[in-house]
Amino acid sequence: MPDPPRPPKRATKPRDGVVGPVDARQIPRYAGLGTFARLPQSGEVKKADIAILGVPFDAGTTYRPGARFGPQAIRQASRLLRPYDPALDTEPWSTQQVVDSGDVGANPFSIPEALAAIERDIARLLAAGTRVVTLGGDHTITLGALRAVHHQFGPVSLVHFDAHLDTWDTYFGASVTHGSFLRRAAEEGLFLDGASTHVGIRGPLYSRQDLVQDAELGFRIVHCVELDTIGVRGAVERIRARTGNHPLYLSIDIDVLDPAHAPGTGTPEVGGLSTRELLALVEGLSGLNVVGADVVEVAPSYDHAEITSLAAATVAYKLLSLLALSRS
Repeated sequence: MPDPPRPPKRATKPRDGVVGPVDARQIPRYAGLGTFARLPQSGEVKKADIAILGVPFDAGTTYRPGARFGPQAIRQASRLLRPYDPALDTEPWSTQQVVDSGDVGANPFSIPEALAAIERDIARLLAAGTRVVTLGGDHTITLGALRAVHHQFGPVSLVHFDAHLDTWDTYFGASVTHGSFLRRAAEEGLFLDGASTHVGIRGPLYSRQDLVQDAELGFRIVHCVELDTIGVRGAVERIRARTGNHPLYLSIDIDVLDPAHAPGTGTPEVGGLSTRELLALVEGLSGLNVVGADVVEVAPSYDHAEITSLAAATVAYKLLSLLALSRS
C-alpha cells in the first residue's frame, strides 16, 4: 500500500506591501471590476512582479473563430479563484505583486501589426522586471510573446501543450497562422531546439512527414496516448529532463484538453487530456525557471456553462503559482 500523502512544506510566504485581489468574503465574487481574479490594475501599484495581459486576437485561426473573446471569458471565470493553492503550497498573489495589465491593442486586420504590438507590450513589461502570463487569443499570439521573451532571456526551453504540432509551413500561402507559428519561431531561433517539448499531441495529420519535419525543428513529443502507459509522472519526468535549468516558456493551448473538458475552442480533437491531468502536469513543473507563459484558444461562443473558461482560468492560476515558486 502506498504511503499516505504528507502535508507539503511551505514553499513561499506572504510578502508585506502586496496589493491583493478584492476579498470575496467582503464583496461577492460576482460583483466588482472584471480584472483577472479581481486583482488590481497595473496603475494601482508602483511595481508589479507578474502581469496578466490579454490579447483579444484571432485573425490567425484556420477553423472556428472566436478566441478574440477568450481573455474576457477567462477573466469572468477567474472570479471563482481563491488565494491559496494547496497543491503547490503557495499563495500566488500574496507572495508576489500580480496585476492585470489589460489588453494589447492588437490590429484585427493585420497579423504582422498585431504581433508587433504583442511583442512591444510584453517587452516593455519584461524590461521593467515584470513577467507576463498572456491570455489569448488564438495561438498565433505566442510568436509575438516568444519574440519579446527572446529579447530579455535569449532562446528558451519551450513546453507546448497542444493537440496539434503547430509547425506546418503555410496555409493558403499565409506563413503566420495559429498552425504555423512554431515553424516561424524555429526559423528565428526563439527556442532551444534541444530542450523543447510538445505535450498532448493527438489526432490525424496530413502525412507521416509532419512528424519528421517537426522532429527536424528540434521538438520531442509526449503524445497524449502515451499517458495511458507512462502516466502523468512519467510525462513530467520527460519534460523536466529535457528542459533542464534553461529559462522555460510554457504555452498552453486549451485544446490539449479533451472536448468533454474544453468544448469552447477553435479546433477540438477527441482523446485529449482531462482537466485533472493537465493541472497535474503543470504542477509537476514546479521549481523550474519559468520566465513566461500563455493560455490560448478559448473560444467562449462554443463553450457550455463556462467549462472551458474555468479550465483556462485555473491553468492561468497554476502558472502564477509556478512563477511564484520560480522566484522564491
